Amino acid sequence: MSVEPLIEIKDLRFSYGDREVLKGLNLTIPMGQVVAILGSSGCGKTTLLRLIGGQLEPAGGYVKVAGQIVHELDNAALYKLRRKMGMMFQAGGLFTDLSVFENVAFPMREHTDLPEAMIRDLVLMKLDAVGLRGARKLMTGELSGGMQRRVALARAVALDPMLTMYDEPFAGLDPISLDVIANIIRRMSDALGLTSIVVSYDVAESLKIADYAIFIDNGIVVAEGPAKDMPQSSHPFVHQFVHGEEDGPVSFHYPARDLALDLGLTK
Repeated sequence: MSVEPLIEIKDLRFSYGDREVLKGLNLTIPMGQVVAILGSSGCGKTTLLRLIGGQLEPAGGYVKVAGQIVHELDNAALYKLRRKMGMMFQAGGLFTDLSVFENVAFPMREHTDLPEAMIRDLVLMKLDAVGLRGARKLMTGELSGGMQRRVALARAVALDPMLTMYDEPFAGLDPISLDVIANIIRRMSDALGLTSIVVSYDVAESLKIADYAIFIDNGIVVAEGPAKDMPQSSHPFVHQFVHGEEDGPVSFHYPARDLALDLGLTK
């Protein structure tokens, strides 16, 4: 890719106990693009986001963000880098005892010295961008699942970060809410000039809004390329994943001995 990379990941390895999740993963994320990272559940997509954000430390290799190797930063430098990142969590991650307005205002108050009048204007602008300015006084428990995701999205971009990460932003949404969230991610990424990482197993929506797609399987990158080309890919894993086929490199059955042996029908 000719676009300058914001993130460079080299030979990245990570394990949970004896279970190796990432096995020498290599990829780059270009600046100013929406990149979809796709793979089946449990393939390490969320773990990858945590390594990018510095919540986890790799067992090998490195993650470099804006020229800095994340796991080598001290606390002050890491927090400074994180202030340039926005994160939309799988379940939204909203504060349930705060209103919609206060949820979006929280990072502004936590990380800036902006006057309240300016914070008010910025919050209203962010909420208006996701269509929820009129819901600013509601508590999060009064919102539908799709509305909660939109508030979470507004909070993720509250500080106009250089990088925004979306962890399964489409999970559990009805078709209308799903399409709305996808379009907002694309629209806000373009309007703010963000670099966006969309981690998901929802192929159709991810490829619809992404510029570039990266497929992860068994702890490594198995395929990547322009998102628009992926539906026609002849790569076995990509073809199976995009078209939702049972037969392919990803086995439906977890490894086990012959069923007849377990049923005592043969020896």
